[in-house]
Amino acid sequence: MIPGPYSYGRSFLGLDKCNACVGTSICKKFFKEDIRRWYFANYTDDSESWRPVVLSRLISQSLHEASDRSICHSAGRSRTCSIEAVLRATPRFQDWARSHLLLPNMVQGLATPMLRCPSQRLLDRLVRRYAEVADAGSVQMKHFTERDKLRLLYTLAVNQHPLLLQMFPGTEGWPFPRYYGSCGRMMVWTSTRPIRSAYGSSLETRADMAYQLLHVTLGLSANSLRFSLYYTSVTEDMFATLEDGKLFIVDASTIGIIDQLEGTLAASLEAGT
Repeated sequence: MIPGPYSYGRSFLGLDKCNACVGTSICKKFFKEDIRRWYFANYTDDSESWRPVVLSRLISQSLHEASDRSICHSAGRSRTCSIEAVLRATPRFQDWARSHLLLPNMVQGLATPMLRCPSQRLLDRLVRRYAEVADAGSVQMKHFTERDKLRLLYTLAVNQHPLLLQMFPGTEGWPFPRYYGSCGRMMVWTSTRPIRSAYGSSLETRADMAYQLLHVTLGLSANSLRFSLYYTSVTEDMFATLEDGKLFIVDASTIGIIDQLEGTLAASLEAGT
């Protein structure tokens, strides 16, 4: 059920599922009514000037419910159980809880596309840019509570999209929309228009969009950070534009990442032996 114009309940946001959720960094905005409407919403920092944003669940409600049932079933529980309790009891999370660093062996086996070839440098960037903790900026997780670690692990396991937006922000030239934060299982980012809305536009507009798409794709694999981002699958819904026509990737859930320095480092170490 969609809430009233400016009301968001804990269940609707997914706060009742925390800490098996994305985070709580933007919850105050919801409860202060600084975010209004549903999906294509409005956001404000001063209650006067408003900007368009998108509200979206980490995955669809039906997939969330199926995932929750699967987690309960894997632990031999009934159709409903404490998702957090089940996840906390897993050997993987116990390793996370004891460690101050996120190491490659701690993410092995996760289906997350960007972690198919995880390097320490990539994981350090993930931890350092994780915006759902109070003191982001360190590669160590000493300032992470167990709650923070569980939320990060859950997000990695379910949908990497919000993490990509944090790791490679548009403010640094990456082709991803601005990530404002999350509340429960709900995320907020800059509003855009799907590229299919431009299919009936002039040839010049469509040619410019095609050029931007090629430019964006090239930039993913050729950048100063030496991280090669690539598509593991492509659909038209992955791309959208701002009002000024600038193209962005608005679904980063299937983006893979290869650390180009990893092979260079390994070769250097091998040559030195």
